[in-house]
Amino acid sequence: MKEAYRGNIRENLALALDTLRTHKFRSFLTMLGVLIGVATVILVASVFVGMETQMADMAKQFGTQNLYIYKWQPGLNFRLTREMRLRKPLTYEQAMAIKEQCPSVKDVAVEMVNWRGTPPIMKYKGTQMLDGTLTGATPNDFAISNASLAEGRFFTDIDNWHRRDVAVLGSDVVQRLFPNQDPVGKTIDVDGHNFLVVGTLGKRKEFFIDTGNNRVVYIPYNTYRDIYPAMKDNFIMAQAYPGRRDQAADEVTGLLRRLRGDKPWQPDSFGIGTADSFIQQFNSIIGTMVIAMITVASVGLLVGGIGVMNIMLVSVTERTREIGVRKAIGARRSDITWQFLLEAITLTGIGGIVGIILGWVISFVVPLLFPSLVPSVPIWAVAAGFIVSVSVGIFFGLWPAMKAARLDPIVALRYE
Repeated sequence: MKEAYRGNIRENLALALDTLRTHKFRSFLTMLGVLIGVATVILVASVFVGMETQMADMAKQFGTQNLYIYKWQPGLNFRLTREMRLRKPLTYEQAMAIKEQCPSVKDVAVEMVNWRGTPPIMKYKGTQMLDGTLTGATPNDFAISNASLAEGRFFTDIDNWHRRDVAVLGSDVVQRLFPNQDPVGKTIDVDGHNFLVVGTLGKRKEFFIDTGNNRVVYIPYNTYRDIYPAMKDNFIMAQAYPGRRDQAADEVTGLLRRLRGDKPWQPDSFGIGTADSFIQQFNSIIGTMVIAMITVASVGLLVGGIGVMNIMLVSVTERTREIGVRKAIGARRSDITWQFLLEAITLTGIGGIVGIILGWVISFVVPLLFPSLVPSVPIWAVAAGFIVSVSVGIFFGLWPAMKAARLDPIVALRYE
Protein backbone atom coordinates (compact mmCIF):
# COMPACT_ATOMS: atom_id res chain seq x y z
CA MET A 1 0.00 0.00 0.00
CA LYS A 2 2.80 2.37 0.99
CA GLU A 3 4.75 1.49 -2.17
CA ALA A 4 1.72 2.28 -4.36
CA TYR A 5 1.23 5.59 -2.54
CA ARG A 6 4.89 6.51 -3.04
CA GLY A 7 4.62 5.52 -6.68
CA ASN A 8 1.65 7.84 -7.16
CA ILE A 9 3.55 10.70 -5.52
CA ARG A 10 6.58 10.12 -7.74
CA GLU A 11 4.39 9.89 -10.84
CA ASN A 12 2.50 13.10 -9.97
CA LEU A 13 5.76 14.89 -9.20
CA ALA A 14 7.20 13.80 -12.56
CA LEU A 15 4.07 15.11 -14.31
CA ALA A 16 4.38 18.41 -12.45
CA LEU A 17 8.05 18.84 -13.41
CA ASP A 18 7.26 17.96 -17.02
CA THR A 19 4.55 20.65 -17.11
CA LEU A 20 6.97 23.23 -15.71
CA ARG A 21 9.58 22.30 -18.32
CA THR A 22 7.01 22.64 -21.07
CA HIS A 23 6.07 26.19 -19.98
CA LYS A 24 9.41 27.52 -18.75
CA PHE A 25 8.86 31.25 -19.22
CA ARG A 26 5.33 31.19 -17.85
CA SER A 27 6.53 29.20 -14.85
CA PHE A 28 9.35 31.69 -14.22
CA LEU A 29 6.99 34.67 -14.27
CA THR A 30 4.62 32.83 -11.95
CA MET A 31 7.30 32.07 -9.37
CA LEU A 32 8.87 35.55 -9.58
CA GLY A 33 6.78 37.02 -6.75
CA VAL A 34 7.63 34.10 -4.47
CA LEU A 35 11.29 34.34 -5.47
CA ILE A 36 11.50 38.05 -4.60
CA GLY A 37 9.61 37.59 -1.33
CA VAL A 38 11.84 34.77 -0.11
CA ALA A 39 15.04 36.56 -1.26
CA THR A 40 13.95 39.62 0.75
CA VAL A 41 13.36 37.50 3.85
CA ILE A 42 16.80 35.87 3.55
CA LEU A 43 18.57 39.19 2.94
CA VAL A 44 16.82 41.00 5.81
CA ALA A 45 17.48 38.11 8.21
CA SER A 46 21.17 37.87 7.25
CA VAL A 47 21.74 41.64 7.62
CA PHE A 48 19.84 41.73 10.92
CA VAL A 49 21.83 38.82 12.38
CA GLY A 50 25.08 40.40 11.16
CA MET A 51 24.19 43.76 12.75
CA GLU A 52 23.08 42.10 15.97
CA THR A 53 26.38 40.19 16.22
CA GLN A 54 28.33 43.35 15.47
CA MET A 55 26.43 45.32 18.09
CA ALA A 56 27.14 42.63 20.70
CA ASP A 57 30.85 42.64 19.76
CA MET A 58 30.99 46.43 20.12
CA ALA A 59 29.31 46.24 23.52
CA LYS A 60 31.84 43.64 24.69
CA GLN A 61 34.67 45.74 23.27
CA PHE A 62 33.78 48.77 25.39
CA GLY A 63 33.09 46.71 28.51
CA THR A 64 30.04 44.78 29.66
CA GLN A 65 30.52 45.92 33.30
CA ASN A 66 30.47 49.63 32.46
CA LEU A 67 27.80 52.22 33.20
CA TYR A 68 27.57 55.16 30.78
CA ILE A 69 26.17 58.22 32.55
CA TYR A 70 25.09 61.49 30.94
CA LYS A 71 22.53 64.22 31.54
CA TRP A 72 20.14 62.38 29.24
CA GLN A 73 19.86 58.71 28.35
CA PRO A 74 22.93 57.53 26.41
CA GLY A 75 22.32 55.27 23.44
CA LEU A 76 20.39 55.17 20.19
CA ASN A 77 17.32 57.14 21.28
CA PHE A 78 17.73 60.65 19.87
CA ARG A 79 14.32 62.02 20.89
CA LEU A 80 15.18 64.80 23.30
CA THR A 81 12.52 66.76 25.14
CA ARG A 82 12.89 70.38 26.17
CA GLU A 83 13.26 69.24 29.78
CA MET A 84 16.22 67.03 28.79
CA ARG A 85 17.96 69.85 26.93
CA LEU A 86 17.60 72.16 29.94
CA ARG A 87 19.08 69.71 32.42
CA LYS A 88 22.19 70.76 34.30
CA PRO A 89 25.33 68.97 33.14
CA LEU A 90 26.96 66.30 35.26
CA THR A 91 30.01 67.59 37.13
CA TYR A 92 33.46 66.22 37.78
CA GLU A 93 32.71 66.36 41.51
CA GLN A 94 29.65 64.14 41.02
CA ALA A 95 31.83 61.64 39.16
CA MET A 96 34.31 61.54 42.04
CA ALA A 97 31.43 61.12 44.50
CA ILE A 98 30.31 58.02 42.54
CA LYS A 99 33.83 56.60 42.83
CA GLU A 100 34.05 57.25 46.56
CA GLN A 101 30.50 56.51 47.74
CA CYS A 102 29.28 53.61 45.59
CA PRO A 103 30.70 50.31 46.94
CA SER A 104 29.90 48.35 43.77
CA VAL A 105 31.82 50.79 41.55
CA LYS A 106 35.45 49.84 40.90
CA ASP A 107 36.60 52.93 38.98
CA VAL A 108 35.25 56.07 37.32
CA ALA A 109 36.48 57.97 34.24
CA VAL A 110 35.29 61.35 32.98
CA GLU A 111 35.23 62.66 29.42
CA MET A 112 34.49 66.11 28.07
CA VAL A 113 33.51 66.58 24.42
CA ASN A 114 31.95 69.47 22.55
CA TRP A 115 29.20 67.30 21.01
CA ARG A 116 27.21 70.19 19.53
CA GLY A 117 30.06 72.41 18.34
CA THR A 118 31.88 72.57 15.02
CA PRO A 119 34.41 69.72 14.67
CA PRO A 120 37.94 70.96 15.36
CA ILE A 121 40.45 71.41 12.55
CA MET A 122 43.32 68.95 13.00
CA LYS A 123 46.54 69.63 11.09
CA TYR A 124 49.98 68.18 10.64
CA LYS A 125 52.19 70.10 8.22
CA GLY A 126 50.21 70.37 4.96
CA THR A 127 47.61 67.71 5.85
CA GLN A 128 44.40 68.51 7.70
CA MET A 129 41.35 66.64 8.99
CA LEU A 130 37.94 68.27 9.39
CA ASP A 131 35.76 65.47 10.81
CA GLY A 132 37.67 64.45 13.91
CA THR A 133 36.68 64.77 17.57
CA LEU A 134 38.77 66.25 20.39
CA THR A 135 38.08 64.58 23.73
CA GLY A 136 39.38 65.48 27.15
CA ALA A 137 39.62 62.35 29.27
CA THR A 138 40.95 61.26 32.63
CA PRO A 139 43.89 58.83 32.21
CA ASN A 140 41.93 55.80 33.46
CA ASP A 141 39.46 56.26 30.56
CA PHE A 142 41.64 54.00 28.38
CA ALA A 143 41.56 51.10 30.86
CA ILE A 144 37.82 51.36 31.56
CA SER A 145 36.94 51.51 27.83
CA ASN A 146 39.30 48.63 26.97
CA ALA A 147 41.36 50.76 24.58
CA SER A 148 44.35 48.98 23.04
CA LEU A 149 47.67 50.77 22.62
CA ALA A 150 49.26 50.53 19.17
CA GLU A 151 52.36 52.72 19.62
CA GLY A 152 53.86 54.86 22.38
CA ARG A 153 52.02 55.28 25.67
CA PHE A 154 48.81 56.57 27.22
CA PHE A 155 48.97 59.88 29.01
CA THR A 156 49.25 59.64 32.80
CA ASP A 157 47.88 61.25 35.96
CA ILE A 158 51.01 63.43 36.04
CA ASP A 159 50.23 64.65 32.50
CA ASN A 160 46.72 65.44 33.66
CA TRP A 161 47.72 67.18 36.89
CA HIS A 162 50.31 69.37 35.12
CA ARG A 163 47.92 70.05 32.22
CA ARG A 164 50.46 68.95 29.64
CA ASP A 165 49.76 69.38 25.94
CA VAL A 166 50.00 65.70 25.01
CA ALA A 167 47.68 63.60 22.86
CA VAL A 168 46.78 60.02 22.02
CA LEU A 169 45.45 59.51 18.49
CA GLY A 170 42.74 57.19 17.17
CA SER A 171 43.69 54.90 14.29
CA ASP A 172 41.85 56.89 11.59
CA VAL A 173 43.58 60.10 12.67
CA VAL A 174 46.92 58.34 12.28
CA GLN A 175 46.03 57.13 8.78
CA ARG A 176 44.80 60.56 7.66
CA LEU A 177 47.48 62.81 9.15
CA PHE A 178 50.45 60.46 9.23
CA PRO A 179 50.24 58.07 6.27
CA ASN A 180 53.20 55.70 6.21
CA GLN A 181 54.96 57.31 9.17
CA ASP A 182 55.12 57.03 12.96
CA PRO A 183 53.29 59.94 14.65
CA VAL A 184 54.74 59.37 18.13
CA GLY A 185 56.98 62.28 19.06
CA LYS A 186 55.50 64.61 16.44
CA THR A 187 53.34 67.66 17.12
CA ILE A 188 49.83 68.18 15.73
CA ASP A 189 47.76 71.35 15.62
CA VAL A 190 44.15 71.14 16.85
CA ASP A 191 42.21 74.41 16.58
CA GLY A 192 45.40 76.41 16.98
CA HIS A 193 46.72 74.42 19.95
CA ASN A 194 49.83 72.25 19.62
CA PHE A 195 49.90 68.77 21.13
CA LEU A 196 52.80 66.33 21.35
CA VAL A 197 51.68 62.85 20.22
CA VAL A 198 52.67 60.34 22.91
CA GLY A 199 50.67 57.33 21.72
CA THR A 200 48.25 55.83 19.21
CA LEU A 201 45.31 53.50 19.69
CA GLY A 202 44.53 50.22 17.95
CA LYS A 203 41.55 50.22 15.62
CA ARG A 204 38.22 49.85 17.35
CA LYS A 205 35.38 47.91 15.79
CA GLU A 206 32.85 50.12 14.04
CA PHE A 207 29.15 49.62 13.55
CA PHE A 208 27.88 49.13 9.95
CA ILE A 209 28.35 52.90 9.51
CA ASP A 210 31.28 55.05 10.62
CA THR A 211 30.49 56.09 14.20
CA GLY A 212 33.69 58.09 14.66
CA ASN A 213 35.25 55.84 17.31
CA ASN A 214 38.58 55.91 15.47
CA ARG A 215 38.57 59.62 14.55
CA VAL A 216 39.26 60.83 18.09
CA VAL A 217 42.19 62.75 19.54
CA TYR A 218 42.40 62.28 23.32
CA ILE A 219 44.05 64.89 25.54
CA PRO A 220 44.22 65.08 29.35
CA TYR A 221 40.96 66.16 31.00
CA ASN A 222 42.47 69.16 32.82
CA THR A 223 44.22 70.33 29.65
CA TYR A 224 40.88 70.28 27.84
CA ARG A 225 39.22 72.32 30.59
CA ASP A 226 41.98 74.94 30.39
CA ILE A 227 41.55 75.25 26.62
CA TYR A 228 37.73 75.29 26.71
CA PRO A 229 36.78 76.85 30.08
CA ALA A 230 33.19 77.44 28.94
CA MET A 231 32.60 73.72 28.40
CA LYS A 232 30.55 72.10 31.20
CA ASP A 233 29.17 68.84 29.76
CA ASN A 234 30.75 65.79 31.38
CA PHE A 235 30.28 62.20 30.28
CA ILE A 236 30.93 59.65 33.03
CA MET A 237 31.95 56.01 32.70
CA ALA A 238 31.66 53.92 35.86
CA GLN A 239 33.16 50.44 35.90
CA ALA A 240 31.39 48.02 38.25
CA TYR A 241 32.96 45.07 39.97
CA PRO A 242 32.30 41.77 38.12
CA GLY A 243 28.72 40.60 38.62
CA ARG A 244 27.64 43.80 40.42
CA ARG A 245 26.70 46.06 37.51
CA ASP A 246 22.97 46.20 38.31
CA GLN A 247 23.71 46.89 41.97
CA ALA A 248 26.15 49.62 40.92
CA ALA A 249 23.47 51.19 38.70
CA ASP A 250 21.06 51.34 41.66
CA GLU A 251 23.74 52.91 43.88
CA VAL A 252 24.67 55.50 41.24
CA THR A 253 21.01 56.36 40.63
CA GLY A 254 20.32 56.94 44.32
CA LEU A 255 23.47 59.02 44.81
CA LEU A 256 22.97 61.23 41.74
CA ARG A 257 19.31 61.87 42.55
CA ARG A 258 20.39 63.12 45.96
CA LEU A 259 23.32 65.18 44.67
CA ARG A 260 21.28 66.74 41.87
CA GLY A 261 18.27 67.49 44.05
CA ASP A 262 15.75 65.28 42.21
CA LYS A 263 12.46 65.25 44.11
CA PRO A 264 10.76 61.87 44.78
CA TRP A 265 8.01 62.63 42.26
CA GLN A 266 10.43 63.81 39.56
CA PRO A 267 12.12 61.61 36.96
CA ASP A 268 15.89 61.18 36.97
CA SER A 269 17.70 64.28 35.72
CA PHE A 270 20.29 62.02 34.08
CA GLY A 271 20.49 58.76 32.16
CA ILE A 272 22.42 55.55 32.73
CA GLY A 273 23.18 53.21 29.83
CA THR A 274 24.73 49.75 29.72
CA ALA A 275 25.82 47.40 26.98
CA ASP A 276 22.55 45.48 27.39
CA SER A 277 20.42 48.64 27.15
CA PHE A 278 22.20 49.66 23.94
CA ILE A 279 21.55 46.23 22.44
CA GLN A 280 17.87 46.40 23.47
CA GLN A 281 17.50 49.84 21.88
CA PHE A 282 19.17 48.56 18.73
CA ASN A 283 16.93 45.50 18.56
CA SER A 284 13.85 47.70 19.00
CA ILE A 285 14.85 50.02 16.14
CA ILE A 286 15.97 47.25 13.81
CA GLY A 287 12.92 45.17 14.73
CA THR A 288 10.67 47.92 13.35
CA MET A 289 12.69 47.98 10.13
CA VAL A 290 12.53 44.19 9.85
CA ILE A 291 8.75 44.22 10.26
CA ALA A 292 8.50 46.77 7.44
CA MET A 293 10.71 44.67 5.17
CA ILE A 294 8.84 41.46 6.03
CA THR A 295 5.59 43.26 5.16
CA VAL A 296 7.03 44.10 1.74
CA ALA A 297 8.14 40.49 1.35
CA SER A 298 4.66 39.30 2.34
CA VAL A 299 3.13 41.44 -0.39
CA GLY A 300 5.51 39.79 -2.87
CA LEU A 301 4.49 36.34 -1.62
CA LEU A 302 0.79 37.28 -1.82
CA VAL A 303 1.19 38.52 -5.40
CA GLY A 304 3.15 35.39 -6.22
CA GLY A 305 0.46 33.21 -4.67
CA ILE A 306 -2.30 34.91 -6.64
CA GLY A 307 -0.20 34.43 -9.76
CA VAL A 308 0.15 30.73 -8.96
CA MET A 309 -3.60 30.37 -8.48
CA ASN A 310 -4.31 32.19 -11.74
CA ILE A 311 -1.86 30.08 -13.75
CA MET A 312 -3.11 26.86 -12.20
CA LEU A 313 -6.71 27.74 -13.06
CA VAL A 314 -5.60 28.44 -16.64
CA SER A 315 -3.73 25.14 -16.61
CA VAL A 316 -6.85 23.27 -15.46
CA THR A 317 -8.81 24.81 -18.34
CA GLU A 318 -6.08 24.00 -20.88
CA ARG A 319 -5.79 20.40 -19.71
CA THR A 320 -9.46 19.62 -19.22
CA ARG A 321 -9.36 16.91 -21.89
CA GLU A 322 -6.21 15.41 -20.34
CA ILE A 323 -8.02 15.26 -16.98
CA GLY A 324 -10.96 13.47 -18.65
CA VAL A 325 -8.63 10.89 -20.21
CA ARG A 326 -6.89 10.23 -16.91
CA LYS A 327 -10.22 9.78 -15.14
CA ALA A 328 -11.51 7.51 -17.92
CA ILE A 329 -8.56 5.13 -17.46
CA GLY A 330 -9.00 4.92 -13.70
CA ALA A 331 -7.44 8.00 -12.09
CA ARG A 332 -9.13 8.89 -8.82
CA ARG A 333 -10.02 12.36 -7.56
CA SER A 334 -7.11 12.20 -5.13
CA ASP A 335 -4.71 11.49 -8.03
CA ILE A 336 -5.88 14.56 -9.95
CA THR A 337 -5.78 16.68 -6.77
CA TRP A 338 -2.23 15.59 -6.00
CA GLN A 339 -1.12 16.14 -9.60
CA PHE A 340 -2.13 19.80 -9.65
CA LEU A 341 -1.29 20.45 -6.01
CA LEU A 342 2.22 19.07 -6.46
CA GLU A 343 2.58 21.19 -9.56
CA ALA A 344 1.77 24.32 -7.54
CA ILE A 345 4.05 23.23 -4.66
CA THR A 346 6.88 22.46 -7.07
CA LEU A 347 6.43 25.84 -8.74
CA THR A 348 6.60 27.83 -5.49
CA GLY A 349 9.16 25.47 -3.94
CA ILE A 350 11.59 26.05 -6.81
CA GLY A 351 10.89 29.77 -6.54
CA GLY A 352 11.70 29.57 -2.83
CA ILE A 353 14.98 27.72 -3.44
CA VAL A 354 16.05 30.23 -6.10
CA GLY A 355 15.04 33.07 -3.73
CA ILE A 356 17.15 31.57 -0.93
CA ILE A 357 20.16 31.34 -3.25
CA LEU A 358 19.58 34.90 -4.54
CA GLY A 359 19.25 36.32 -1.01
CA TRP A 360 22.41 34.46 0.06
CA VAL A 361 24.36 35.83 -2.93
CA ILE A 362 23.15 39.41 -2.34
CA SER A 363 24.21 39.14 1.33
CA PHE A 364 27.78 38.78 0.08
CA VAL A 365 27.45 42.05 -1.86
CA VAL A 366 26.42 44.03 1.26
CA PRO A 367 30.00 44.21 2.69
CA LEU A 368 31.07 45.95 -0.52
CA LEU A 369 28.72 48.82 0.39
CA PHE A 370 29.27 48.60 4.17
CA PRO A 371 32.72 47.07 4.73
CA SER A 372 32.32 46.87 8.50
CA LEU A 373 29.09 44.83 8.23
CA VAL A 374 29.39 41.07 7.85
CA PRO A 375 25.95 39.50 7.18
CA SER A 376 25.28 35.97 8.31
CA VAL A 377 22.50 33.85 6.80
CA PRO A 378 20.81 32.00 9.71
CA ILE A 379 19.55 28.45 9.21
CA TRP A 380 16.13 29.40 10.58
CA ALA A 381 15.70 31.99 7.80
CA VAL A 382 16.53 29.40 5.13
CA ALA A 383 14.08 26.92 6.65
CA ALA A 384 11.39 29.60 7.07
CA GLY A 385 11.85 30.80 3.47
CA PHE A 386 11.44 27.31 2.04
CA ILE A 387 8.49 26.39 4.29
CA VAL A 388 6.69 29.65 3.45
CA SER A 389 7.22 29.17 -0.28
CA VAL A 390 5.83 25.62 -0.14
CA SER A 391 2.92 26.81 2.02
CA VAL A 392 2.07 29.42 -0.60
CA GLY A 393 1.90 26.64 -3.18
CA ILE A 394 -0.38 24.55 -0.97
CA PHE A 395 -2.70 27.43 -0.04
CA PHE A 396 -3.08 28.95 -3.50
CA GLY A 397 -2.90 25.67 -5.39
CA LEU A 398 -5.56 23.83 -3.42
CA TRP A 399 -8.60 25.41 -5.07
CA PRO A 400 -7.43 24.82 -8.69
CA ALA A 401 -6.46 21.23 -7.74
CA MET A 402 -9.88 20.55 -6.22
CA LYS A 403 -11.58 22.16 -9.22
CA ALA A 404 -9.64 19.82 -11.53
CA ALA A 405 -10.52 16.80 -9.38
CA ARG A 406 -14.26 17.60 -9.46
CA LEU A 407 -14.51 17.73 -13.27
CA ASP A 408 -16.99 15.27 -14.78
CA PRO A 409 -14.93 12.86 -16.95
CA ILE A 410 -17.61 12.73 -19.68
CA VAL A 411 -17.84 16.55 -19.90
CA ALA A 412 -14.03 16.77 -19.76
CA LEU A 413 -13.60 14.31 -22.68
CA ARG A 414 -16.00 16.37 -24.81
CA TYR A 415 -14.11 19.60 -24.05
CA GLU A 416 -12.49 21.23 -27.09
